Amino acid sequence: MGGELSLGLLLMLGVCLSKGSAQSNLLTTNFYATSCPNLEAIVQNAVSLKFSQTFVTVPGTLRLFFHDCFVEGCDASVMIQSTASNSAEKDFQDNLSLAGDGFDTVIKAKQAVENVCPNTVSCADILALATRDVIQLAGGPTYSVELGRRDGLISQASRVNGNLPKGSFNLFQLVSLFRSKGLSSTDMIALSGAHTVGFSHCNQFSNRIYSTPIDPTVDPTYASQLQGMCPKNVDPTIAINMDPTTPRTFDNVYYQNLMNGKGLFTSDEVLFTDRRSRNKVKMYARNASRFNEGFIQAITNMGRIGVKVGNQGEIRKDCSRFN
Repeated sequence: MGGELSLGLLLMLGVCLSKGSAQSNLLTTNFYATSCPNLEAIVQNAVSLKFSQTFVTVPGTLRLFFHDCFVEGCDASVMIQSTASNSAEKDFQDNLSLAGDGFDTVIKAKQAVENVCPNTVSCADILALATRDVIQLAGGPTYSVELGRRDGLISQASRVNGNLPKGSFNLFQLVSLFRSKGLSSTDMIALSGAHTVGFSHCNQFSNRIYSTPIDPTVDPTYASQLQGMCPKNVDPTIAINMDPTTPRTFDNVYYQNLMNGKGLFTSDEVLFTDRRSRNKVKMYARNASRFNEGFIQAITNMGRIGVKVGNQGEIRKDCSRFN
């Protein structure tokens, strides 16, 4: 009962929760105006080239930013390679499915920036910029990115557990996790819209389509289609689109899918089946502009989580290892 009451209160609060850390107040959109004035163009060119090679650049980079910010804050700790003495974040079970193209996008952009502005721009900031750029390249909104993050000095697989949402989460679990990061329920619902692009391996949702009976919140026709694409004992490397309607466009169709029982994960569909979040889903489904506005605010708030600034952290020369 207590959990239900706290969830109801949290949903009513909407965006009134505190966002990020006090350090996030030191982020500015013109942080590199003097030290690297062409930064955004350099990153955009590198990201555009990568995008022209593979669409996976989009969901790969977007998911990388999310997984980075939710563990240790937005400090590029997810990019650190493991060593003989340290198992890094990227090698935790939940991060093993992160697309290599996301890492490669940031690495290529970092190299391009280093050629012009050496030892100046953090990998964390480049990841934030690259995320904005892939969203725009996929047809989504553009927005100003707050900058000034330093790269973190800690990356441990043991610190990931419990900090990332699971596809099986109910609304209370989702809201509680996002709240622990300083994000509101409104932020959570808007950020879930990132599932309008990307893909998932079959084992992440097979319990919904092979249970007895099949999960009643899944549209029967959609469940049949998923069974066809993901038969039992399917190759574990097989992946399918999370948005069955417009999988290569960053749009509000994700929410329309939820209204039609076509949310891939339990954590997707619950946003519509739970009455406490349903109206927000309906609004985003009907109004693309409202979704874009909500998403921009939410991803800006997410980019403030646990940032290191000033004398904290470092500016890595190589995003995959500490200096």
